[in-house]
Amino acid sequence: MKFKMQDKQNQLIERISDKHLVVGVDIAQQFHVARAVNFRGIVVGDPLTFENNEDGFTILLHWINKLKRTNN
Repeated sequence: MKFKMQDKQNQLIERISDKHLVVGVDIAQQFHVARAVNFRGIVVGDPLTFENNEDGFTILLHWINKLKRTNN
């Protein structure tokens, strides 16, 4: 019996709990945009636009940590 990729994805989604923050990033060449949602799919915070460099990644990490602190 083959294990379908969709089955694996569904298993991962089912494991999301109220302790999770789901972050999606739209990747582009120079600037990326990140959004965060809670386990119910409700948007958390404002979207973040950040540059495609090390400083931009650091800004993303700080943004995620701030969202985690304010939504506990």
